[in-house]
Order: sequence, then structure tokens, then C-alpha cells
Amino acid sequence: MRLIAAMSGGVDSAVAAARAVEAGHEVTGVHLALSRNPKSYRSGARGCCSIEDSNDARRAADTIGIPFYVWDMSDEFADTVVDDFIAEYEAGRTPNPCLRCNEKIKFAAVLDRALVLGFDGVVTGHYAQVHENDEGLVEMHRAVDMAKDQSYVLGVLTQEQLRRSHFPLGGSTKPDVRREADERGLQVATKPDSHDICFVADGDNAGWLADKLGPRPGTVVDESGTVLREHDGAYAYTIGQRRGLRLGVPADDGKPRFVLDIEPVSGTVTVGPREHLLVDALDGIKPLWCTDVPAGVLDCSVQLRAHGAEHRARLHVVEGEQTVHVELLDPAEGIAPGQACVVYDGTRVVGSATISATHRRAVSPA
Repeated sequence: MRLIAAMSGGVDSAVAAARAVEAGHEVTGVHLALSRNPKSYRSGARGCCSIEDSNDARRAADTIGIPFYVWDMSDEFADTVVDDFIAEYEAGRTPNPCLRCNEKIKFAAVLDRALVLGFDGVVTGHYAQVHENDEGLVEMHRAVDMAKDQSYVLGVLTQEQLRRSHFPLGGSTKPDVRREADERGLQVATKPDSHDICFVADGDNAGWLADKLGPRPGTVVDESGTVLREHDGAYAYTIGQRRGLRLGVPADDGKPRFVLDIEPVSGTVTVGPREHLLVDALDGIKPLWCTDVPAGVLDCSVQLRAHGAEHRARLHVVEGEQTVHVELLDPAEGIAPGQACVVYDGTRVVGSATISATHRRAVSPA
């Protein structure tokens, strides 16, 4: 096969490309230029889109012995990832830009361009496993290394995208990958993993959003409606947040308070006790299915954060409607609209939906 290897400049994508070559594929390395001004993105090996990352990817391709190109995806990235991130926070929701990037850039725009150029698919350094089942459908499963499993951020992939996607690292552990990179002479063998949001240069999401959206004054209130303080923008808060609230006045019981709700129109942020964060059901929109659309009710598990725990659940799919309802048999804490709900049947990824609403369990008064 002729494959495009998406090379971020990290150790995982470099080893994935090397393994694809070793497996007999004709591989071309590609680094995605996602910023109109690369200096504005993370540096120091913390992100995946910096100038240093591009140089690291080129050196890795040279070591492996494959052609290497840089593809400018900055316009697509700005339109579908960065602008979406801003709009979601402005609307009081909490988006996952990495999941959005996988959906719209790495496995849509890149794959589309690869196919036009005559390639058969893409290979990436994601930790997940794919194989074809007895019915001829391609299934995606969790990685062997659960600490590195990335199936959550890949839960937006369709059957056709999965059929053309290769994840050589799904059966490996991170230490094994680093050891192999060192044996192959790849300079990125000890490079730290990327983390945080690549387009927020200093990691200060609230400050970055304030610069983009400007002041949006509002109030922080308790559940009785008592105003505790004023703020400059509800976009600086997320459901479940505890740190940085600067409330001044302690709660009556002396316990910490958490963000329970964000009302973007009035700019009202409601805080309260931790136990009021528990939800036992949620609604989802824009479902995307990795294989067949589940029929009726499915006993399953769901993951609600990129590094979150699994929760036993019951999925209700309404035929003909682009909505789902999820009962959480294991209640979850601090779940926000805008996050992704990824559905699993054992280790198999069934699909995903964007959380549109949560339903909190009734809490008895003390």
C-alpha cells in the first residue's frame, strides 16, 4: 500500500512510520503546518505544531529513509478547530479541540488529500487497534497500553475512515516504543509527550479566550442566587472547576465550591458543593458511528473525558433522529455540554456523540 504517515515530530508518529515501512508499505512522511504563524503555537516539545516539531519530523523521516513534505492545513485548522473552540466556549460549552482536529483535519482533510494524490490511506502514532470482523466491518478497539489508549479521541471516525487508517502502535506499550525509537536511531526517542492545547501558546486558556472574545462581565452566584463576585467572562470557567474561583466568602459548611452551571447569555456562573456535580444521565447530539448504528437500547460503557474513567451505561438510540440518550449506571461528576461521550462495547468503540445536556441526580438535603 501507498500510505501517508502523519508525522507530528514526536516519538510515536516516528515509530509508526518506521513500522509501516518495515511492513512493506510505500510510505511518505507528512507534517501538518496548522498555524498561520508557527511561532504562536507551543514550543519546547509541549505541543505538536511548532517549528521545532516540524524539524524533528523531518529528521525522523530522513533517518527512516522516506520522502517528507509539509502540508499547509492552517486555514482548515483555523476554520474547523480554533474557531469552533472559541464559539463553543462563548456558548458556555467545553469542547475537545484534539478530538475535533482528528475528525476534521487528520482523518478528513488529510485523508481526502491523500486519496486524491493516489495514496491508499494514512498511518498515525495513535494508540488504538483496528481489525476486520467476520462481517467485513472494520472495528476499532482500545490499545493494549491502557495508560496510553487514545480510542476516545478517535471515536469520531467513520467506517470508511477506519478502513483506510493504520495504527501500528496499538499493541505496544510506551516504554517499548521509546526503546524501539532509540534502537532505530531516532533522535525523538526521549522527547517528552505533547500535551495541552497546541494553539494556546502559554497554556493560559482563560487569558487566550479573553484576548479573542474581550470582556464579557457577569456574576458568580451560589445556588440561592446570592452574588459572590463579578467576573470578566463566563468563558473562563468550566463545569466542575474548583481552582481559581476567588470567591472570598467561604461556604456555610466550609467546604470547597465547584462550578455547577454556566449561563452564557447573562454571564451567570453558578457554584455549589461537589455532590451537586453528579449526573446520572445525559443527552447527545451529532452521533457518529464507527460501525453499524446501534438499534434500540444498548448496554455499554461510556468515557466522558480524554483520560477519564469508564462508566457503565445504557444507550438509547432514537431511530431516524440525530440524538441519543445515555443512562449512567455509574454516575459521573462534573460533565459539561460540549464534551464528547464515546460509547464502548467491551474494548470495541461503537461511536460517539457531543453532550448537549446533563441530568443531575436528586441530592437529599443534609
